[in-house]
Amino acid sequence: MALIEPTGRRRMNPVDVVERVAALNAWAFERSDDDEITISIAGRWTSYQAAFTWMDDIEALHLACAFDLKVPERRGSEVLALISQVNEQLWLGHFDLWSQDGVVMFRHALVLAGGVEASPRQCEVLLDAAIDACERYYQAFQFVVWAGTGAREAMNAAVFETSGEA
Repeated sequence: MALIEPTGRRRMNPVDVVERVAALNAWAFERSDDDEITISIAGRWTSYQAAFTWMDDIEALHLACAFDLKVPERRGSEVLALISQVNEQLWLGHFDLWSQDGVVMFRHALVLAGGVEASPRQCEVLLDAAIDACERYYQAFQFVVWAGTGAREAMNAAVFETSGEA
């Protein structure tokens, strides 16, 4: 017996809600099947591919948000050290390194157990959290991968905030 038993039918597939949010915001998207949608969003530093997947067996709407950055094997351990430091700072979601593809990805899920329906606002907040985290730490990942910077130095550069204007 599973600890989580799906509760049955839903009035609406949560991916349909995400599709409406994407359409209302004029974001480019592709619906690969009933339970998955990928949205392309332009950020400040790069473009992001956000894939929402409805996982019926655990009643969760999963979000995986990736950006164009391939991690060479030689920098993998330093990127993992950076991911560990970044994840300590996050309240929602986490970063992973998909070692098979060498891709850094932000992941989070919205649990909708018991027949709870996803709202457009919940989906927007989920996506906002992903994009905010990616935008905040993208340059740190770049420093580690392309500049050869250590994880601690890259993290310090990413969280450094200036005040005022010169």
